Amino acid sequence: MTTTAPATAAPGHSRIQVLGQALALSRPYFVSDKKARAWGLLAAIVALNLAAVFMLVQINEWNRVFYDALQNKQANVFWQQLWHFLWLALAYIVIAVYRFYLTQLLQLDWRRWLTRHMLGRWLAHQAFYRLELGRYGEGAGVPDNPDQRIQEDLNLFTTYMVSLSMGLLNACVTFASFVGILWGLSAAMDVGLPQLLGGGDLHIPGFMVWMAVLYCLAGSAITFWIGKPQVWLNNRQQQLEADFRHHMIRVREHSEAIALDGGERVEGQQLSLRFADALANYLQLIRKQKNLTWFTNFFGQAAVVFPFIIAAPRFFSGAIQLGQLMQIASAFNQVQESLSWVVNNYADIAAWRATTNRLGGFEACLRARESAPAGVSMQAGAQLHASALEVDLPSGERILQPSELDVQPGDRLLISGPSGSGKSTLLRVFAGIWPFARGRVQRPADAMFIPQRPYFPDGSLRDALAYPEPASRYADAALEQALIQAQLPRLAGQLDRQAAWNALLSGGERQRLAIARVLLKRPAWVFADEASSALDSAAEAEVYARLVQLVRERGGALVSVAHRDSVARFHDRRWVLDADNGKIRAAGISSGVPALGAARGMG
Repeated sequence: MTTTAPATAAPGHSRIQVLGQALALSRPYFVSDKKARAWGLLAAIVALNLAAVFMLVQINEWNRVFYDALQNKQANVFWQQLWHFLWLALAYIVIAVYRFYLTQLLQLDWRRWLTRHMLGRWLAHQAFYRLELGRYGEGAGVPDNPDQRIQEDLNLFTTYMVSLSMGLLNACVTFASFVGILWGLSAAMDVGLPQLLGGGDLHIPGFMVWMAVLYCLAGSAITFWIGKPQVWLNNRQQQLEADFRHHMIRVREHSEAIALDGGERVEGQQLSLRFADALANYLQLIRKQKNLTWFTNFFGQAAVVFPFIIAAPRFFSGAIQLGQLMQIASAFNQVQESLSWVVNNYADIAAWRATTNRLGGFEACLRARESAPAGVSMQAGAQLHASALEVDLPSGERILQPSELDVQPGDRLLISGPSGSGKSTLLRVFAGIWPFARGRVQRPADAMFIPQRPYFPDGSLRDALAYPEPASRYADAALEQALIQAQLPRLAGQLDRQAAWNALLSGGERQRLAIARVLLKRPAWVFADEASSALDSAAEAEVYARLVQLVRERGGALVSVAHRDSVARFHDRRWVLDADNGKIRAAGISSGVPALGAARGMG
């Protein structure tokens, strides 16, 4: 199930909210059982960043000596400085390589932990199922494409968090290291004030520093103005790409039905529309990035000559030598680069904000789900008993008014009623997975449910049959016997065959394989939801006879949901759900076989 979030979701978050989301997503890893490794890697990366800035300071000082040697034609100093630069460059290269390597290790370890953490929360307490049903929490909504958020967004989030945070740290340390150097190399300048401001001269010490600050402030303001739409476009691009991929997966999952209906043209149109939406949004993003690239390249190229323009008069007047001019230019560029961190990284910041918004929304949904009422209060017992049970649809529509329900061991209960009356939903309540219900349900622990659309994992047939338990728990003879009893003798000799069983088997075969799973595990209580709807009469009679025999031997009960009257003869009680008034009434079995037990427990 895929739903589309409101298009305005991403830009609605302020920078403070985004930072709060980022900290909330980051904190669990750094306080987890992996915190020693996390903080160790982070400390090493910070130390290497500081060492890299220290080397840049050394190279800046080398600039002054080297270029002064060139201007003064000091050959011996020139060759000494070349050797000195060799060692400086070598040390910087070693630092840069290990900084990159440890940064990648931190990103990998963080992604591994965060992915497992999110997967655990998504799978816990059937959150993956319940999140698809409806709204949890104020403004939480239903998260679109949780698979994409866990697989792709978590990878992008950890990558951007490490690279951007370390880049910001590096920029701050670089600024602190070079602003003093630039201040010391800068001469004071007297700037004439206009008559409106009183005339005269304004004495400005450290003139080059202030010029760097003004240059970068102007550049950052223009970058924010040009690049602001990229945050929303990045968020929308991820969403559209995920929707396009999700629809292709759905075509693959329902390939047979689409092929039988001849729906290739319609699906092709749907895929083309989704792809066109993704391309159209990407084209907008490219155009916005082009505008930003125009400015950032102009800004970067102008920064190369800007310090020379400002400092050239002092050089030509003889106040400074070539080495000092080059040192001023180098220090100016380092200060300018550090102050221009936002300008240089705005595209990544926009992508990070979009990713953080999406993960923050997913986290909010998970958190709201975790704090939401669990539904009915489930207890273990010897019978199925529901008290004060009321059931709603996700829309809030009431399908069952407060009721008292009771099924005893030995009962064979058929639940019937018109489509949409809530028969399958009632089984979900008994399973404890339906969140829109209130009351208490007591149910035997030794129970299995057969869903309308059974699921079988890709892999060997023995794994599909034993799912979710390991196949090693069961002997081959038991596996083969279950297949034979469920009318699948042709599969009995294919336990090790690898296949995509959901796609390979017909509807009737899938239902028989689900029943074989029950016959293999032999629960006392069986809840069957349209378990024989795709079977012929003979196969239906055989498998239902097996289920009745199983629950009798195990001292349990059979509870079925079915529309076909042929199923009724295997039951001795009937509940009929009334969609109009949300009540359950007891009814006799009308298959020609008299009811074996009086209806009871209706309220």
